[in-house]
Amino acid sequence: MVVRKDDLHNLIERLQEPDQKTAFDFLQYLIERSERKPLSWEEIDQQKPDDEPLSEEELSQLKSDAGYVSGEEAKREFGLQVDLP
Repeated sequence: MVVRKDDLHNLIERLQEPDQKTAFDFLQYLIERSERKPLSWEEIDQQKPDDEPLSEEELSQLKSDAGYVSGEEAKREFGLQVDLP
């Protein structure tokens, strides 16, 4: 969807002054977020491995079936149109 700059400008003009500051801050955040370059898979592969052992809590969570959802259950619950394992 293409939004005309005039439409954005008109919306901002209609805001109360404190809300204009909030809109300005949010627009700045969006610009900064779009300018950040995410790591590529190659860069991720070059990262030093995490050798920290799992905590007792993490181990028990890993071994637990609590919260496990099969692919079929997720597909049904979220109305997905893809086949999941």
